[in-house]
Amino acid sequence: MNENTQKVRIDSWLNAARFYKTRSQAAKACKGGKIKVNGKRVKPHKFLNIGDNIIIHWHDRYRDITVEALADRGLPALEAQKLYKEEKQITLSEEGQQLIKIFKIGHKKNKKKYRKKQGRPTKKERRTLEKFKHKMHGSSNNQHS
Repeated sequence: MNENTQKVRIDSWLNAARFYKTRSQAAKACKGGKIKVNGKRVKPHKFLNIGDNIIIHWHDRYRDITVEALADRGLPALEAQKLYKEEKQITLSEEGQQLIKIFKIGHKKNKKKYRKKQGRPTKKERRTLEKFKHKMHGSSNNQHS
């Protein structure tokens, strides 16, 4: 642990704390919106502070973590666990998991039918995404309380 370190990037910290095997995997998770610091999506170059709250979304589970110490390089497993304190692990309800599965299957099927080019979603796709997000936030708020 490097307690004198003032600034540590989140992708480096996630790698040092052994949440991801490589820094590039951690950076990809940040870019994909899987990592939130203090309730906000972050980019890989965001600097962490001691006491920051991190939520990691991984395979339909959420890990709520508080930063206890900073490190920018990989550490042995026992020391890496001292970098953070895990508050709670939250899983999605069965209904939420079913909605995600249905959405993924439908998206794969409809992707080829409707659009040949990738890019911005169409108006119809955007509306269905908004409906889905609204349903998810309505059921996930009960889980976080």
